[in-house]
Amino acid sequence: MQKNNKTHFLTRGYQLLIAGFVWLVLSTSAWANGDQLLGVWLSPEDKATIEIYQQDGKYFGRIVALKEPLYPADDEGGQAGQPKVDRNNPDESLRDRPVIGLNLLRGFSYKGESNGIHEWHKGKIYDPGNGKDYKCTIKLNADGTLNLRGYIGISLIGRTQVWRPKP
Repeated sequence: MQKNNKTHFLTRGYQLLIAGFVWLVLSTSAWANGDQLLGVWLSPEDKATIEIYQQDGKYFGRIVALKEPLYPADDEGGQAGQPKVDRNNPDESLRDRPVIGLNLLRGFSYKGESNGIHEWHKGKIYDPGNGKDYKCTIKLNADGTLNLRGYIGISLIGRTQVWRPKP
């Protein structure tokens, strides 16, 4: 018994249509769930390179490189020429941990998209320069840059940094 070629063609056509639809859904799901934040970013003046990753449904960012990874020759802390550590951390037991590898961003959730700007919230940003944590929001702009707004209490009292994707 021979298959009808027309029926076989239609079946194959439906298979291709379904495969195309599945591909479309999967390829756009990253944009729907906030994964466009994932990747490697540069802080202002390229002082730090940060890798943003996802773990247990939340977004985190760790320092993977520094423009100046060693303390300068005139370091007041007596660590000239040594790799930078988290020496301003309020927890003395953490002051020897290297800045490279440090989790800078913690616990962000994807809030959604409005007018072409994607936003993540309910996270914290750590400033190794002063050893303090701040509440933080992240916005992905249409030009591909990130606005990170760290603040105390309400976001009106805070500071915004613009990060750009590493080429």
